[in-house]
Amino acid sequence: MADTERLLLIATPLMNRTPAFDRAAALARVRSAALHIVAFDYVEGIASAGLVNETAINEMREGYLHSHREWLEEEAKGIRHLGIQVTTEVIWVARPFEEILTYIQELKPSMVIKDLQHESWLTRAFFTTLDMRLLHDCPVPLHLVAKVQHGIPRKILAAVDPFRLEDQFEHLNDRIITTAETLAEQCNAQLHLLYVYDLSYIYAMDGGMGEASSVVDTLYEKESETFGRLADSYGVPEDRRHLIMGNPAKVIESLVVSAGIDVVVLGTVHRDVMNKLMGSTTEQLANHLPSSLLTVNPRSAQP
Repeated sequence: MADTERLLLIATPLMNRTPAFDRAAALARVRSAALHIVAFDYVEGIASAGLVNETAINEMREGYLHSHREWLEEEAKGIRHLGIQVTTEVIWVARPFEEILTYIQELKPSMVIKDLQHESWLTRAFFTTLDMRLLHDCPVPLHLVAKVQHGIPRKILAAVDPFRLEDQFEHLNDRIITTAETLAEQCNAQLHLLYVYDLSYIYAMDGGMGEASSVVDTLYEKESETFGRLADSYGVPEDRRHLIMGNPAKVIESLVVSAGIDVVVLGTVHRDVMNKLMGSTTEQLANHLPSSLLTVNPRSAQP
């Protein structure tokens, strides 16, 4: 078992099968990996009952956990029929985030898989959700699953930025592409490469002088050449290269729909003060993307 890759599926505390189950089973199968499923449980009504009768709360909690374990085991049986080694666990914890991070660090999975929870802008403005905290701190690749049209992904998009390297961590583009490339090979899927550039600031600085067009053409040519060299180095075919001007999050969402992308692979970065409200591109996508994300954390050690 020590030499077997292991994936970690963080299941919803509700006893219902979600898209993340299907994606986790599919990836475990194509990667010949073991799968560990864990649910972090907490029911406020049961917990508060302990103020009245501690014995009763313990019995209620154990009964609930027993039911959840049985349900999770039934789901695991269906996955085991695919020839996958599956283990399950249910943990009672009031505030799961710290427990989840500790759990990941101890288990050392090669990937964490979880359902993506789309939150309203109001919730995001006042609360840091579990998904956002995992995006920032998960030490291994994090796969957030919003929708599964194909259990095994057929099209995988690596979103990179060959420029603004001062804002990125060293070799992040290479890690993003390598992660996407490996997944594409395992799934026999198409690998697409995207760079979204924004030159609108050039027009804003033009001041009506009419010089913006030539400057934009020059910059576009330079960025096109740099993107082309990056794509060439990984052997990405011409028809799977996407160089598009616009807002990164909006462009990615549009391309996911138009090209039928199953998984978007991109990096997570620290937010600066100016972008705190809007969040990073990854955070914006996590709240709108109709597909799935696979994120690479540049702050974690490279495997």
